[in-house]
Amino acid sequence: MKFFFPDSQDQIDPSFDFETEGRTRLRLRHREDLYAHEAFSKAPFDGVLVSKAVLQAGRYSLAQKQRMMRSGVREFFRISDPNLLTMGDCGAFAYVREEKPPYSVEEVVDYYQAMGFDFGMSVDHIIFGYDPTETRVNPDWHDRQELTTSLAKDFMREHLRSGSRFTPIGVAQGWSPRSYAHAVQELQNIGYTYIALGGMVGLRTRDILTCLSAIREILRAGVRLHILGVTRLDSMQDFADLGVASIDSTSPLRQAFKDERDNYHTEDRTYTAIRVPQVDANPQLLRKIKSGKVNQGEARRLERNCLLRLNEFERGECSVSQALEAILDYEALYSVGRSFENAYREVLADTPWKRCPCDICKSIGIHAIVFRGAERNRRRGFHNLYIFYQKLQAKRVPQPALITALEQEEVATA
Repeated sequence: MKFFFPDSQDQIDPSFDFETEGRTRLRLRHREDLYAHEAFSKAPFDGVLVSKAVLQAGRYSLAQKQRMMRSGVREFFRISDPNLLTMGDCGAFAYVREEKPPYSVEEVVDYYQAMGFDFGMSVDHIIFGYDPTETRVNPDWHDRQELTTSLAKDFMREHLRSGSRFTPIGVAQGWSPRSYAHAVQELQNIGYTYIALGGMVGLRTRDILTCLSAIREILRAGVRLHILGVTRLDSMQDFADLGVASIDSTSPLRQAFKDERDNYHTEDRTYTAIRVPQVDANPQLLRKIKSGKVNQGEARRLERNCLLRLNEFERGECSVSQALEAILDYEALYSVGRSFENAYREVLADTPWKRCPCDICKSIGIHAIVFRGAERNRRRGFHNLYIFYQKLQAKRVPQPALITALEQEEVATA
């Protein structure tokens, strides 16, 4: 099973100094900062997924958009490994509240072709809702499914007419096992051999498996499935057995700084990252300082002492208890009533970053476990991607390789 990592504009600055927290003054973020696939000797995923909606939503500057369209997806993201695949979609979450998708089929096909994607998904309209009994089906769900199927038919027709080289992926939207199976059957009838299942992010694993089982009954030989936005490692073997060839998600990266406790992943468990918030960036601490409850000078002293002790701990110059004391002294200042004392003691005692073979942990050591600012948090997210990918590879079963349209053409003419 292949794992595609969605572009989230998460890059790291190779010039960042973890001791001084300074960086090169003339840094050009896009040109010099590293993407996840550049931060490792081998990318911790099989491909990159880029959503058209992300490109259009203002997260990229006009100059960046123009450069991406001019240079193509591989050059823009500096993808030099020919085995690292590229996939495009429309980003249906961005326009879920609109009556219809804001992009025409012709526009999207031209976009995928101009950008040089290996795979491109048809225009779709996401369905938010799940009713396996089909007793409370919203009429809008039917309309969105029919529209998505109609757009997929037009997408395939335009792909063939234009002679585009990317492999087309038809998107199936549904609200129940039966409706998903119906959508997949329709896409197979159109001629799709690679089908993405949308709208499953919020479903329980057992519901996803029920839908996949229903789809499996009508799935034709050679047709592969992709699940959008879902990573359920414990069920990957079941997914593969039911026809899933690929998945995508930013979840491993996001957990590094979005999850309350499961921030640092290892092969067999997760750890809580050690919070050392910046005095000038922590909302709770800033409110206390502005109200006069906390002295700003004292806050800065405790912050510096915490970082000092952690660096000393890494060098073996202080004990777990000494490092923990500094962490908890600072925590008492900014915390709103909860403490991570036990979790911090555990991670300091285990030092999981010292056993991790990934390029991130070998490069920055204890800073991988420190919850503080984007440079540390993103690197921890990259580490999590590495761990997720290692786990996924361990669960992989032999499957036919994904074949691009170009490769299909070469085989046909050989």
